[in-house]
Amino acid sequence: MRYFMSFKNTFLLLFLVVISCANGNQEKKVDISTEEKPKETPIIVGANRTEEYLSLLKNKKVGIVANQTSVIYKEDGNYTHLVDSLTALQVNIQKIFSPEHGFRGKADAGEHVKGNKDAKTGLEIVSLYGKHKKPAAAQLNAIDVMVFDIQDVGVRFYTYTSTLHLVMEACAENNIPLIILDRPNPNASYVDGPTLEVEHASFLGKVPIPLVYGLTIGEYGKMLNGELWLANKLKCDLTVIPVKNYNHSLAYSLPIRPSPNLPNDQSILLYPSLGLFEGTNVNAGRGTEFQFQRYGAPWLDKKVFSFEYTPKPNFGSKDPKQNGKICYGENLSEITPPKEVTMKWIIKAYENSTDKSNFFKTSGFTLHAGNEKLQKQIEAGKSNEEIKASWQADIENFKKIRSNYLIYE
Repeated sequence: MRYFMSFKNTFLLLFLVVISCANGNQEKKVDISTEEKPKETPIIVGANRTEEYLSLLKNKKVGIVANQTSVIYKEDGNYTHLVDSLTALQVNIQKIFSPEHGFRGKADAGEHVKGNKDAKTGLEIVSLYGKHKKPAAAQLNAIDVMVFDIQDVGVRFYTYTSTLHLVMEACAENNIPLIILDRPNPNASYVDGPTLEVEHASFLGKVPIPLVYGLTIGEYGKMLNGELWLANKLKCDLTVIPVKNYNHSLAYSLPIRPSPNLPNDQSILLYPSLGLFEGTNVNAGRGTEFQFQRYGAPWLDKKVFSFEYTPKPNFGSKDPKQNGKICYGENLSEITPPKEVTMKWIIKAYENSTDKSNFFKTSGFTLHAGNEKLQKQIEAGKSNEEIKASWQADIENFKKIRSNYLIYE
């Protein structure tokens, strides 16, 4: 009996110890959902890295190529325009040079921008989109150094890279050093699309590169120099102020619309594919609030396309294609954008057009595509896969060139 009581007491003691330990373990558990997650390292654009370039502007007469995206960001999420910031820092700015859409970014695509004065600073604004797209020697007389700071979206027919090309030529011809304040490219994670043939070079594409080239505008400038693509094989005295904490695989949402008809991330990511509609008579959302997120025309088969809309004049599009007409087409505003150039939408539109003779009735498609072959492939009924396969050799050749100028992974 005494042995039994002893065993019973020992068992009870062990049981209590086990329960106590279990409770202790439970109390030490941490709810990981309440733990503070590590903060992402912020991307710092070239313009914000003033410590890297202010010394290059000291005691110099400065020209600036800029638009509404040329800003320095603040920690509170606000920003100041680069011109205003540098003026406050006593940088001696002589002139502003503005690209397509103007210094404040309000002009329609293709609309000639006139030179004038900036209301805030009183500085002269020289238009680089109109009669003269390249700075003239006389306009550069009083300039010691040029600064270029414009947000690109990485598509060949987006004209800011052509503006850079001509600015670099002008600087090289007049012995003026150029500083590019680099910014991320939201379409930099891939290379795709038809490669431009030099006989079809224009302001919509000046050099033999694919439609999507996977470079920031700073890397692009290095490539223009390195491949001797400037006129007369000139080289520009170029300095690139790189983006910090950035690589090409990182997604980047633009805080400011880069032009009037690219209002959001969806439009920017669909632009490489839907931008080709600009060379046709199909409306690509201009005259709506969903630019480059839909397409349509009055003569697309409404038995196939149930979506309809009516383009009307609005901000950035005073006279949109198919103005005031009911357009039948497709709404792409909610899809996940592909990380490639796809021809499926333009092929679908062409195949289901009730008036194919009206589809390419414009001089612009060859300039947008960079060659005559793409239109012929679509008209011949080639599939998206067949057309894309025809691009691959040129893309692989370009990737070898591209690798020589990468600043970021």
